[in-house]
Amino acid sequence: MIQLADHFTYGKLLRFTLPSVVMLIFTSVYGVVDGFFVSNFAGKTAFAALNFIMPFLMIPGCAGFMFGTGGGALIAKTMGEGKMEKALRIFSMLVSVSIAAGIVLAALGLVIIRPVAFALGAKGQMLEDCVSYGRIILAALPAYILQYEFQCLFITAGKPKLGLMVTVAAGMTNVVLDALFVAGFSWGLNGAAAATALSQYIGGILPLMYFRRKNSSQLHFVKADFDGRTLYQTCLNGSSELMSNISMSVVGMLYNIQLLKYAGEDGIAAYGVLMYLNMVFQAVFLGYSVGVAPIISYHDGARNFGELKGLLKKSLVLLLLSAMAMFAGAERLARPLSVIFVGYDRELLEMTMRAFLIYSFSFLFCGFPVFGSAFFTALNDGLVSALISFLRTLVFQIAAVLTIPLLWGLDGIWGSAVAAEILAAAVTAVLLVKKRETYHYF
Repeated sequence: MIQLADHFTYGKLLRFTLPSVVMLIFTSVYGVVDGFFVSNFAGKTAFAALNFIMPFLMIPGCAGFMFGTGGGALIAKTMGEGKMEKALRIFSMLVSVSIAAGIVLAALGLVIIRPVAFALGAKGQMLEDCVSYGRIILAALPAYILQYEFQCLFITAGKPKLGLMVTVAAGMTNVVLDALFVAGFSWGLNGAAAATALSQYIGGILPLMYFRRKNSSQLHFVKADFDGRTLYQTCLNGSSELMSNISMSVVGMLYNIQLLKYAGEDGIAAYGVLMYLNMVFQAVFLGYSVGVAPIISYHDGARNFGELKGLLKKSLVLLLLSAMAMFAGAERLARPLSVIFVGYDRELLEMTMRAFLIYSFSFLFCGFPVFGSAFFTALNDGLVSALISFLRTLVFQIAAVLTIPLLWGLDGIWGSAVAAEILAAAVTAVLLVKKRETYHYF
């Protein structure tokens, strides 16, 4: 069994991080499966509504990543320092807080879902579809937050394969119920929402049951008092992942507003297909980053700088190879993936294929800032991590999507992501060089 304290070769690093990569890919499959069934069995308007409201619905779920990444790094570092009892208390307290946060955020979301959808521009049937879908999804929000959190904490606990099994179970639940509810029972968008909500309960509650008692992992629940300082440190350290996910949702809503102006509902539908591929491909980068983070945190806590240098070097090589493979794959998959989702509408199909060919260049660059942000989170440097995420997912994206379309119209919207990722990769490189003497990874 691979331990955090081990020396990591390329092979061992890939074996340890692969479960988290697959785990994040399966999580991304939720949206892809919903999109496929809704588009083909409920129609273009329902499909547009799904993609229109999804960025807003993802925002409260981001709390799970904040608790998982920020807390996972703190727990792993505490374990590396040899303070196991303290690590268990931090783990137990953070899970309890995340459940409470999920309940509060779900209640708030149910109240504001309609005015938010209307303010973003949804009208008529599209507005009603957004509201009905959103209400069902929000009912499962506490479990959704737990699912994201445990995806990170399973790795910290030394059980990435178990985390993968839970995620696969949740993903398969979503696939089967989508086929049953949407294609079989013809429940349309509400059926897709119900399938996703039930699968999120699987992904959130099963880990909760596992950690309730002593187990073969390094973590289990113990009695723990509320610790405001630890919670603040966790939130600060995980703020980059929180900012990254919230920013992507905000930018997604801005893209939808721009697309309504330049291309109508067809533009939103095309963008939705792009986001499915983007979610899966970025899940590879994010999954690797989540998987390697506890190792980095552990060796940073143990002051093992030689291993830290090796981990960074190997990670950059793997990211470069993955980026080239994803770019080539996206270019080749442009037509078949477009046909799967929107093959029933020729004009929409042509728009989606062109969007693919432009947007795919972003995959050459996006992995580096994703990893860079996670790398500094693992070093418990939440401020630098948050800076990378803030610039990449919000500042650069907003600046690009507001200005580039003025020059190139609809093509400028698809190219905005490429420009933003290039700038983010450059900033990441500068910060890695600047901080090298602080953390001794070069």
